[in-house]
Amino acid sequence: MIGFGCVYDVVTRNPVTTTVAYQVIPGRETEFHSWGWAVLRATAREPGFLGGGVLVDGEAEWHVVYRFDSESSALAWENSALWAQWVAKAQGLARETGRRRVEGSRTWFGAQTETPTAAPTPPRPPDKWKLWFVNMSAVFPPVLIFNLTVLPYLGGLNSLIRTLLLCLSVTALVTYILMPRLQRFFKRWLYPPLQALRGRHKRRTA
Repeated sequence: MIGFGCVYDVVTRNPVTTTVAYQVIPGRETEFHSWGWAVLRATAREPGFLGGGVLVDGEAEWHVVYRFDSESSALAWENSALWAQWVAKAQGLARETGRRRVEGSRTWFGAQTETPTAAPTPPRPPDKWKLWFVNMSAVFPPVLIFNLTVLPYLGGLNSLIRTLLLCLSVTALVTYILMPRLQRFFKRWLYPPLQALRGRHKRRTA
């Protein structure tokens, strides 16, 4: 596991560190990274907050880590309306897969995060030509198949109806079947900064 940084770190008698694991939707890593740090900036204004970080581990396993001076402070934040609003904003970006809480964990927390000299920079979005290539790879096959196998049998229909059927069929295939698979397949190519960070982590732990 590697960290993109942490903010604040204060030693207290019995701190509580909470790690929330997320499965990020392929292609939404940059947005989730920005969301995670925005959450931590909001958490920093809460009483008892000591530090936090956004971590990535594996292909799409991400973690938002935050630390409070006591369990009651952590629970107050997690039960607040503001936290619920931030959770709602994460819908469509990631799915929470687990939660872990550790008390008196300064050593564990410090080992999992790295402190940068400046604010962390979110991973850069993919180049537009790469997005164009992936989109074309998803759209072209179903359009070609539809024109060769379906349109010849719809010659008697109004052109507006034929176009509507083509759009409905292609967009459904691209959205629910082709694009998610292509994004996973081209993930290393679309997001090389994330892969480079994982590679450095593997070399450190080898």
